[in-house]
Order: sequence, then C-alpha cells, then structure tokens
Amino acid sequence: MIDLSTTLGNAWFPSPLFTASGCASSGKELAQFIDLREIGAVVTKSVMSKPRQGRPTPRMAETPSGMVNSIGLQGPGIDAFLSHDLPWLVSQKARVIVSIAGETIEEYSTLARKLRSAPGISAVEVNISCPNVENRGLVFACDPDASRRVIDGVRKTLGGELPIIAKLSPDVTDLVSIAKGVVDAGADGLALINTVLSMVINLDTMRPHLGGKTGGLSGPAIRPIAVRAIYQVHEALPHIPILGMGGVASGRDALELILAGAKGISVGTASFGDPAAIITIQN
Repeated sequence: MIDLSTTLGNAWFPSPLFTASGCASSGKELAQFIDLREIGAVVTKSVMSKPRQGRPTPRMAETPSGMVNSIGLQGPGIDAFLSHDLPWLVSQKARVIVSIAGETIEEYSTLARKLRSAPGISAVEVNISCPNVENRGLVFACDPDASRRVIDGVRKTLGGELPIIAKLSPDVTDLVSIAKGVVDAGADGLALINTVLSMVINLDTMRPHLGGKTGGLSGPAIRPIAVRAIYQVHEALPHIPILGMGGVASGRDALELILAGAKGISVGTASFGDPAAIITIQN
C-alpha cells in the first residue's frame, strides 16, 4: 500500500487530503457521508471570539465555473466551539486543524490562547482574510505589516506547541512578499489560496445578487490562480509546506497543485455537489 502520509510543521497526517475551511462546518454534516478518520484532517470553519450572525441573504450565487459565497463567518464563537464541536470531532478520532479569524490583532491572540490547552488539535489555521477594524477595514491579508503582526501574536501565544498555517488571499499584487513576512513572523506553513473577491449582478433586479454585495469566488474558475500562487510562493520558499486549494474536483486537479508545490490539498466547493468528493479525489 502506498504511504500517503504528510507532515505540516511537527504535525503528522495520514493523508494529504484535507477539507477546506467553511465547507465542512464542524465536521458533523460531512461525517454522514465519509469516515473522517480516512482524510488528513478536518479544517474547521473559521472561529471567532464571539457568536456571529453572518451576512444577510442571499449568501450564495452559482457562476458558470464555480460559486460565490458571502457567508460572513457565521458561527457560535470560540467558547461554544470548544465546549461542543471540538469534543465531538475528537470523539470521532478525526484529526483537527482549527481555523481562527479576528477583527483585531488582539482577537487572534485571544483565540490562540484559548486553543493552547485544548485537546485534540493538530494545527491552527490563521485566516487573515478578514477586515481589520483598527485600520479602516483593510483586510489583514492585504496589509503586509498587519499580516506579520497577526502571525507574530499567535506564535508568541502558542509557543512551539502547535503548527501555525497562515491562510493568504490572492487579492494582492505581491503574494510572495506577504508569504515571506508571515513565515518570518512564525508561520510553519501556508494555505493557498483563499477565495477571490467577486460580485454577481442579478439581471432581474439590476442589483448585486448577494446580500453582502461582494463575495468569494471558488471552484474550477480559480484553479489556475491557485496554481500560479502556489508555484510562485514555493519557488521563493521551497522549505515551507503549502496546503493548496482552489477548484480541486479530481485527482488530476490535486496533482496539478502538488506539481506546483503543494504538500497537501484542501477540497471545498467540490463537496457541495458530492459530499464524498474528498475520498474520490484521494483514491
């Protein structure tokens, strides 16, 4: 049997196939279709400090080659996650990468502090594709200095106990510089790419279709963007493991990202059409 195991930082995973954050929620929904022990890890929906209602509806729009979502990081907050969702995942013997998101640099550190002593966590994904309320709403991932400061704060809080994976946005002109900055600040790995900022107009109402107006494009349309981003960052930082994602719907798609430089693959949008897509791709 072929050994498909991989490592990210000091964490070992039996498979290089992971869920993409936000596409498997806390894992319970996906567990109705697959055995969570068979994949590398469940990457949770990004968790914030407090419960969050998310953006107004409609929240999703189909495109010719993917979908646009504007969920707005809806979730129960870190305390409810640690009390209910994480224990359930651990009881299923799933490996867990907890994704965190914040509106301030301090919020990220606060979340990391609560995760530090939580059992059953393999790694922490730091989703910095969020607006910084302390800097006119500029997205952290589009601000090199803020990106570094977020990762630096999380690293100092966690120490060396858990690997940190920085999830970066493709909506920048110099992704390599931002990647180098977060690695220098303490990131053990990188998640590339997040969704691409986009908009859909409803031709009947002649207004933006989504309640939040803009959203994140995912699916096959963004795979070439992901391939380019992974390749460029891997060329600049060949020693840093990359968790690649963006439009992976088949084994060939996954192989393309691996050849570009990814060490692991996250599957997201494909799961909406086929909840067992990650197993099909893995096989």
